[in-house]
Amino acid sequence: MNKIKIDIPVIVEGKYDVIKLNSIIDGQIIKTDGFSLFNSPETKDFIAKLASKKGVIVLTDSDGAGLVIRNHLNSFLPKDKIFHLYPPMIEGKEKRKSAPSKEGLLGVEGISADVLRSLFVPFESNTPKNDGPKVTKLDFYQDGLTGQTDSKQKRDKLKKMLNLPSNISTNALLDSINLLYSYDEYKQFLKESEKL
Repeated sequence: MNKIKIDIPVIVEGKYDVIKLNSIIDGQIIKTDGFSLFNSPETKDFIAKLASKKGVIVLTDSDGAGLVIRNHLNSFLPKDKIFHLYPPMIEGKEKRKSAPSKEGLLGVEGISADVLRSLFVPFESNTPKNDGPKVTKLDFYQDGLTGQTDSKQKRDKLKKMLNLPSNISTNALLDSINLLYSYDEYKQFLKESEKL
């Protein structure tokens, strides 16, 4: 299968993530070396420089450690220059490891190539961008995803329907929906998630 051409640099956690993505995408992949990023001004400066041009795509594991790294990147990169992709939360362990991770979830390296490929489709160099109406915070409120006593349950159902990690914030959910789906697709997924 052909690699997907990605013009925006992709940030991942480790070398095995780089190896996995190199088999799927044709583009620049930078690793943070996990939490080493926190103490590496050079790596931060490099990522910030890349982000200032075209932005960066962040693809970290769906566990707590991946979330901490995402939040650290959010702390020094402009919001409009960072695009978060979230791998689904799948229980299991990578073949090279003797035991599963602390949370028992597959990391980026353990996710199937087809699933990872689907995450990158909106960024493919020759893919038309979603220029239609965007889902807004007002839509979330009017659709009961915020501001109601059962909003968290509704968001959790929608995250499950969209195969997004259960631990992402409401803002991250909104950003992901606008990145991956049209307004009409959002409405359809919302309707289907209510049946769960």
